[in-house]
Amino acid sequence: MKATSYSSKDAERHTEKMRKIKAARDKMMQNKTEEKGLIIVNTGGGKGKSSSGFGMILRCIGNDMQSAVVQFIKGSWMTGERKLLTEKFSNQVKFVVSGEGFTWETQDKDRDIAAAQAGWAKAKSFILDPAIDFVLLDEINIALRYDYIDIDEVIDFLFTEKPHMTHVCLTGRNAKKELIEAADLVTEMEVIKHPFRDGIKAQKGIEF
Repeated sequence: MKATSYSSKDAERHTEKMRKIKAARDKMMQNKTEEKGLIIVNTGGGKGKSSSGFGMILRCIGNDMQSAVVQFIKGSWMTGERKLLTEKFSNQVKFVVSGEGFTWETQDKDRDIAAAQAGWAKAKSFILDPAIDFVLLDEINIALRYDYIDIDEVIDFLFTEKPHMTHVCLTGRNAKKELIEAADLVTEMEVIKHPFRDGIKAQKGIEF
């Protein structure tokens, strides 16, 4: 395949276009001066909600920020990120597992509710800790969906007690409408294709 060749006129047009884009971008950024701790929601039926949350944990590590994870629901599942963070970065990341597995595995609603409530109590203590910059509440949306934790209590706490500069990320499918409205940043992962549908089991390093 032949490489595309550009004339000097093409190069000039490109340079001028990029100059205008940069000027517009610089003007837009002049007004973006506020800093605050964000309420972040990763939801939807597609893969990547927890992965994105743990990606932010790695960014915090890279920026010498302290972070914490409370993992709801899938607690019995030893994941690569849990192994890495607890073994290599325990000085920067606090990691708490509050769930005992997916609800269809435990088959004990009272125990699931107790675990979720204990996880939320720990989450609040992490969020209030002035030394912690970012808190990941992994799969909390599932606990909220089943009303194991009261959504109004969570939103009220995030609005009235969360320190101004503390970031909190809540993951899990079926995020409640109230949480989506309260959040600063919401991303919905959409399924286009997934190997599970073709009979392929979860792959180490990709899904756990």
